[in-house]
Amino acid sequence: MPSFEMTRQEFERKFFSKRDLKILSILQSSTVGLAGAGGLGSNAAVSLARAGVGTLIIADFDRVEPSDLNRQYYFMEQVGKPKVEALLENLKRISPYSQYQMHNIKIEPSHVAPVFGTADILVEGFDKAEMKQMLVNTWLSLFPQKPIIIASGVAGIGKNEKLHARKAGNLYICGDEETECEECLSPMAPRVGIVANMQANLALELLVKMKSKNSKT
Repeated sequence: MPSFEMTRQEFERKFFSKRDLKILSILQSSTVGLAGAGGLGSNAAVSLARAGVGTLIIADFDRVEPSDLNRQYYFMEQVGKPKVEALLENLKRISPYSQYQMHNIKIEPSHVAPVFGTADILVEGFDKAEMKQMLVNTWLSLFPQKPIIIASGVAGIGKNEKLHARKAGNLYICGDEETECEECLSPMAPRVGIVANMQANLALELLVKMKSKNSKT
């Protein structure tokens, strides 16, 4: 809670004061899974928490490295910590009104259902193509009715006009879908942040559409 003079109730009221209450109600009753807490996952998680999503389920097995600070939502004093532990600290500082389920594991096919099964939507944030493919195949096999939002093509700088979202059934792809540039040692903060927020923004849109539709049936 803030250190300045304000009651807990007053702070909560002001925290949510500039929200569409209908949309907020939907988001607060929703659960989003995030597979990976790197550049995509950490930034998407922060945006989803700020938006008011009720529960975030986040899984990653890495620790924060100095090189991660160029694009991931961590700080110098968190280097060496497990990413899920460091990200939980940051998310709680941003929004104490969401629930956070953190899993310090490397996601294998056998983990997808027990870890992410209660999520309405899954957001992918893996670095390796084979991990992305495994996650997509497993999720759509287990939960064909639930969307999964992946990223493809986030390296480099500029070329904003090439970034897009594409739908293929319940698979959604954000990015430029081009081969990662060979000269880039790693993706950089601006493009990673844009694509991560495209994923988060699309997740919010889908949640509102899905739950508004269900409430009318």
